[in-house]
Amino acid sequence: MARIMIVDDAAFMRITIKNMLKRSSHEVVGEAENGIVAIERFKELRPDIVTMDITMPEMDGITALREIVKIDPNANVIMVSAMGQEAMVRESILSGAKGFIVKPFKEEGIISALDKLA
Repeated sequence: MARIMIVDDAAFMRITIKNMLKRSSHEVVGEAENGIVAIERFKELRPDIVTMDITMPEMDGITALREIVKIDPNANVIMVSAMGQEAMVRESILSGAKGFIVKPFKEEGIISALDKLA
């Protein structure tokens, strides 16, 4: 069972992912609505895995990813992106993301991606 933090500016998306994870063996230990909050919560919570939206206000997911990797080079961050963001996904992987999930996603896909890192 992995301790997971969900980062997305859309409350609906955070709730959707959280509900999917409730049906799995993973535990949601925190949420954040932007990259700035994500970095602070990462420092506090030290989750096993972070799901990180790419496009967010105040601080985008790629910038937050880079900051989290500075804090913990072994951080397990999976980027969550909409279709058509392939260049951003590539940049995320180069910046230290361990994987990515494309929206819209199916429950099996997100659980599978998290299980691989857990």
